[in-house]
Formats: sequence, C-alpha cells, structure tokens
Amino acid sequence: MKATGNRQQATAGTQGLSTALAGLLLPYQKRMVQCEERFCIWRWSRQVGKSFGASLRRIMRGMARRRNQIFLSAGMRQSRELMDKARTHLKAMQIAFESSEYDEVFEGFECRVLEAKIPAFGMRIIALPANPNTARGFTGDVLLDEFALHAHDREIFAAVYASLTRGNGELDVCSTPKGRQNWFYKLWTNDAYAKDTVTIYDAIADGLDVDADQLRAGIADDELWRQEYLCEFVDEATAFLTYEMIMACEDEKLPLELALQQQQATGNGQWAIGEDLFVGIDVGRKRDLTVIWGFEQIGSMLISAGMIELNAMPFRGQYEIISKLLESGRVRRACIDATGLGMQLAEELGERFGTYKVEPCPFTPKLKDEIAGKLRVKFMDQNIRIPASDAVRNDLHSVAKTVTAAGNVRLSAPREEGSHADRFWAAALAVHAASGDRGPIEEIPTPDLVTAGLRGRAW
Repeated sequence: MKATGNRQQATAGTQGLSTALAGLLLPYQKRMVQCEERFCIWRWSRQVGKSFGASLRRIMRGMARRRNQIFLSAGMRQSRELMDKARTHLKAMQIAFESSEYDEVFEGFECRVLEAKIPAFGMRIIALPANPNTARGFTGDVLLDEFALHAHDREIFAAVYASLTRGNGELDVCSTPKGRQNWFYKLWTNDAYAKDTVTIYDAIADGLDVDADQLRAGIADDELWRQEYLCEFVDEATAFLTYEMIMACEDEKLPLELALQQQQATGNGQWAIGEDLFVGIDVGRKRDLTVIWGFEQIGSMLISAGMIELNAMPFRGQYEIISKLLESGRVRRACIDATGLGMQLAEELGERFGTYKVEPCPFTPKLKDEIAGKLRVKFMDQNIRIPASDAVRNDLHSVAKTVTAAGNVRLSAPREEGSHADRFWAAALAVHAASGDRGPIEEIPTPDLVTAGLRGRAW
C-alpha cells in the first residue's frame, strides 16, 4: 500500500474511523479517537476500554501527522499490554509494521523498549515504562497511560512536556483517579486541557455490556466505588497511607506470591536462595483473608519476598502451611495476630517454634498504633519495597485515621473485596518482626566443666 493512500486512510480515520475498527468502538471511544485537541486528559472508569481507545487515537493521529508516538505506562507489564493493543489496531487496519524489543540505557537507567516501525508513514510507536530518564529519551507525541499510578509523576511530566515544544507535539493523559495528591489531579484542574469523563454508568449508557449493580455489590466499599468506577477524586486527607506514599515504594519486578518451594534446603544443609525472612501474619477465617507476608531486610530496607493469601481455609490447613514456611529455616522472626480467631493458632505455633521465632501479637489499640506507625515511617522514608498490584495498593490505602471525641486517633478500614485491610496489617506485623531485638544464635565454646558428675556440657 502506498504512503499517500495510507495517509488518506489515516486522515479519514481521524474523522470517521476505518471500517475495520469502527464496529469495535463504543460511542465514547469514537469520541476519543476523533478528538483533534492538542492537550487532552481522559478521566475514565476502570475496564471501559480507555487504553484500547487511547492507543488507537495516538496511532491515527501519528499517521495523519507522520510523527512518532511515545507510550509511557506505569510499568513494564502495562507497557507490553499497551503495545499489544497497538499491534492489534495495526493488524486490523492491515498496515504493515516491523516489531522489535531491545534494552536501552537512559542516563544509568536500563529498561526494555518495545517498538513498532510503520515504514509507510515514516513513524514509530515506542512503548516503555515511565521514568524521568526514559521520558527524555525520545521525541514525539506522548500518551501517559494510567498517569495517576506513575511514580515520580512530576519529574516525568516535566521531561515529557519539553519534548512537545517543537512540531506542535500532542499529549494525551489517561487514568482512573487515585486521590488528589498527584499530577493527574493537577492536570485535570488545568484549563489548557480538553477534558472527558466516562463513569461506569456513562459507559453502560453507551453500550458497554456489564452489570453495574453486581459490580457495586462485589466491591462493597463506597470510597473505592466512587474512585474506581465513578471517577471521583476522593480526598486523601484521612488516608493513613496515601497513594503517593504507596506507589513511591512499588516495584513491579517483585513477585506477588511467596513460593514455598523456594524455601527448601539443599542437600548440604545450605539454603538455596534468599535472605532471612521477617514475616507478618494477619489471621482470618470466613469473612477475611489470612495473609502471610514475608520481607527480606537489606540494611534499613525491607523488600517484599511475596505473600500467601488463604481464603476461607480451616485453621488446621492454615497451621500446616504456616508451619511449612517456619520449618524452612529461612524465617528469622514472625509476628502473628493473636486476637480472637488468631489466638489459638498463634498459641500453637508459639508452642511448637518458640515465642522468640513466633511472637503472638494481641491487637490492642496501643499495639495497633505502634505497628501501624512503624509501617507508615517505612513508607514515608521509602525504606520498603512492595509489589505493584491494585489489590495490595487499595488494601494499604483503605486504612483511615479518624479522631475520636476524646482526641484519640483511631485507625479503621472498610471490609472490601473479601479483605479487611488484611494485607495492611500483615505488612505492619512484618515490619514489627524486623524491628525487634534479634541476633544470630551463637555457640560459645567453653572449657570442659565438671559439675555434679556431669562432664563436657556447654552453657
């Protein structure tokens, strides 16, 4: 296909879309693709197709303008998903492209770059995880995907905006809101941007086939529903851990699950991989999860090794799984919720493994304040690393601080999506485990002693 013919198709597509894709788009997605504003911000509900529409918009605009398109996502996984959508669009439009992946170093920061070259239009689509250094590495129109989730968002925006100066560069900013303490909210309040909001109800009215009542019942939390599906910028004034604090400590390379098989000893008695684990265990049974979260410690930094989540498992099964982890020899210290349902489980584990290795922690108001405070300090100082996960992020954010009539600060959390801040408290218990007095068990050689007829006993 000749470049002139493709250019005509792209220009027409910007106005009326290609036949191959028009039938796949809902009216609000068509509105996105057809928009010709230079600076746009799209505040859309979760799972209504914003990345699908935004990637198509940038392809169509890029072909019409013969200008490179830069896709910046919160992490490598999201970058790959966005590039997959772009390739799907190109195939549907029967436009030839060359796909490649390579590693590139940006001022000391190395990352994977995904690229699709479109020779007929003299342009490239480049997808990579957002970072202030990667944002400076390319010039072209830019899509900031799920921008409310980007760490270092101010620095990323500053780097991106400079690249738009020449050539009348265009910028699309897409996200579901995550509070007000981020640059997505700041840009939303900027009158220079064309703005578009699509709530879950707006999407359903335009033909999205989902059951809003079922979704609302399943999430069982008003704040999350308003944020994730109604696109509200929920005030974070009462959040004990803000989204900004949480996302600054996320690392998408960290595993979400703690694999028990990695805790097995080698034949010579040495441990195959990893450092000592400090473990927090928040106990649930029917309504709440049991969460077992392990962290490795390097200096003052705690790095998540993963978690085990048990849903509606009988206590005998929970005891066996926790025991298997403790028997591995890798756990240095574990702190376990010993309140209510967890009391017997904590007592049995303490009797078997010793209360130095397994510390029962009754959740008194004083202890909860203490361990929650330690966790908050870790996030404030960015001395903790956790996996990037919506479930973990929302759980940690769900704990709110309120002031009672007596002037005391009270921590509370709604019960949502089967969790009652269980991951939050497991993390807090793990931080507590790592902060306690500890040291290697040492054997101190002593001379043979003769006491009451006993010889050679070590003290």
